[in-house]
Amino acid sequence: MPRIECFFDCSSPWTYLGFVNLPAVAAEFDADIRWRPFLVGGVFNTVNPSVYASREQPVPAKSAYMVKSLRDWARLAGVRIEFPPPVFPVNSVTAMRACIALEPEGLLVPFARACFEAYFGRGEDISQDAVLRPLLQALGVDPDATLAAARAPACKDALRANTEELIRRGGFGSPTFYVDGDDMYFGNDALPLVRAALARRS
Repeated sequence: MPRIECFFDCSSPWTYLGFVNLPAVAAEFDADIRWRPFLVGGVFNTVNPSVYASREQPVPAKSAYMVKSLRDWARLAGVRIEFPPPVFPVNSVTAMRACIALEPEGLLVPFARACFEAYFGRGEDISQDAVLRPLLQALGVDPDATLAAARAPACKDALRANTEELIRRGGFGSPTFYVDGDDMYFGNDALPLVRAALARRS
């Protein structure tokens, strides 16, 4: 069975698109997806600080086109993305640690999807416990227990380890995909290339 790793951070609109679009690509080839939460800010700080420079001195025409492109991709994927949300960029560290805390219960994917929908669909600040609590409650888990687990050393260490691993493997942003371990692809728009890689293996 082919294997796809998806390193993702819920603070990125392009990651929302990749998160939504990847399962159909994987299903076509009966590929297994391993979801790898990480902290994209840690990657930017270490290997890709140009992101901050582009935010400080944006190119107006490029920024306008990016918003249009996001809307076009969102329409194609059948999701709602309002960009930029009221708080951007957002501190996603608690949400990403909570993804790790929920993985053993099989709830990583629905919780991450709920975070994407809250942030980019409704403009809610997912850095706030007050926003995360109802998302957790809707999944049938104890919000207090999950947030406590997210702040415990095990989840902190796991998120840091995923972030450091992505850097070691040549990643520089979110979403980053790996097919069968070492074949790296970056961004939602790389999914046709991911599909081609899976087709070659089949």
